[in-house]
Formats: sequence, C-alpha cells, structure tokens
Amino acid sequence: MKKLEDYVRTIPDFPEPGIMFRDVTSVLQDADGFKLAVDSMLKLLDGVSFDVIAGAESRGFIFGAPLAYALGKPFVLIRKKGKLPCETVSKSYELEYGTAEIEIHADAIRPGQKVVLVDDLIATGGTIEAAAQLIEQLGGDVVKIIFLMELAGLNGREKLKNYDVDAVITYEGK
Repeated sequence: MKKLEDYVRTIPDFPEPGIMFRDVTSVLQDADGFKLAVDSMLKLLDGVSFDVIAGAESRGFIFGAPLAYALGKPFVLIRKKGKLPCETVSKSYELEYGTAEIEIHADAIRPGQKVVLVDDLIATGGTIEAAAQLIEQLGGDVVKIIFLMELAGLNGREKLKNYDVDAVITYEGK
C-alpha cells in the first residue's frame, strides 16, 4: 500500500537552486492519492468540535470542500482581494517580496462559530495567519488549522504558535 508521500512529486531546484519543490498536483492527479490525502486530513479532525471549515484560495478549496462535504459542515471561501461579490473584510500580509491581500465575506462567519482552517501547504505561514485573523475579526474562533504538507524549515508553525496546527506530511527542509 502506498503512503501519501509516495504520491507527492519532488522537483529539485524549483523555483530556484537549493529548493525541493513539493508538488501537490501529482497527488490530485491520482484518484487513490487524492482519496488518501482527504482521508488523512479527515483523521486530523477526529475529536475536534467545530462548526465551519474555511479554505484559503486556491488549494485550500481543493481540500477543504471535500472535508466539509464528508463531515456535513458549511464551507467558507477565503479569496484573493477583488474576487468576492458581496461585502467583505480584508487583511494584508507580507510575502517574501512584497505584500498580498485576502478577504472573506463579512457575513461568512458568525460570532462564536468554531472554525477549522484548511490549506495544502504551510511554508512561512503568512497566508493562513492572515486568514485566521480575518475569521477572528468576524468573531469566529479558530480551533484547528490543518495542512496536507508542512515545510518545517520555513518555520511557519512559529507564526501560528497560538493555534492548534497539524499536517499530514512534514518535510524538514524548505
């Protein structure tokens, strides 16, 4: 039986020399790999009490939506600025070179709702930290943050130290 790591394609020296790029598309392109990924992420939520799953654009949608479906929970989109049609709240955050901004519908989270945040990968943690802050701004409580993969060498967990963070696969490097 294959392990989830067997489905992740590693591309050396992309996007620059010394980087080992962990490609999630190879997981998604294989039905068994995708099922194993979703099932493995579901296990991270065993025993967690929550109301809503939220996913960060765009790969958080890919994993968050089937998790919400499987658990009978609503799914909330956290998108890049300018993509949502109704009233939104937004948050800017730092990138390696510059800044970005994400937003959520102002009515997507009700005060007191317990929220699980989902994304495919934790690297530096900036996007998910901003997403958690948006949820909290709306009165939600981020009870768990889960990822398919973690690049531990980029210390994203440190940025998210105030949250319960878990990943299916942890790679020690960058």
